[in-house]
Amino acid sequence: MLNLFSLRGLPWTGADGQQKVQLTAAELESLRSELADIEEREAHMKARLEHIDGILRSARLSGYLYIRTRWTALPGEPAPIDDTKINDWLPRFIVLHGQCIFFYLLSTDLSPQDSTLLSDVVEVGSLPSFTREDEGTRYSFYILTRQGLRYECSHVSQIQVDTWLSALQTGCKVVSESDVLVPNGSSKK
Repeated sequence: MLNLFSLRGLPWTGADGQQKVQLTAAELESLRSELADIEEREAHMKARLEHIDGILRSARLSGYLYIRTRWTALPGEPAPIDDTKINDWLPRFIVLHGQCIFFYLLSTDLSPQDSTLLSDVVEVGSLPSFTREDEGTRYSFYILTRQGLRYECSHVSQIQVDTWLSALQTGCKVVSESDVLVPNGSSKK
């Protein structure tokens, strides 16, 4: 097992055709400490993976989306500036679990960066698709909370966006603009 380590400066002696290493008590204690640290990190990573696996198994929907957040203007405030040219879309791992939407930096994170209750969502709807120079077309949608926070989400797959929209509209029990009925009974499209 000691052959796995590339320890410099340790004296090797050959006796009976076998290689042996001679360690001082301090070097031996240092190796034991390193092994204990490695075992502790391994146990932590295993617990982390089990936690993530449990969340993902019980989640209704999960996956990476590009996200940016905006605040809606308060009454009396000027309208927000046109920021369509600003590329502040950040990839986030989103989990729809129970009555909450969790926003993680990475799929392996233990704690979400942000979350919002589905009961706080007042509107979910489509946004126009857009194209970046170095990327393909991105399809997008938004989630508006009662606090005025607007999550704008995008993905390169129209199917992914439609899946998220459907799951959120069902989970939040909100209607999108395209589902609003007009007085004659037909759907407004």
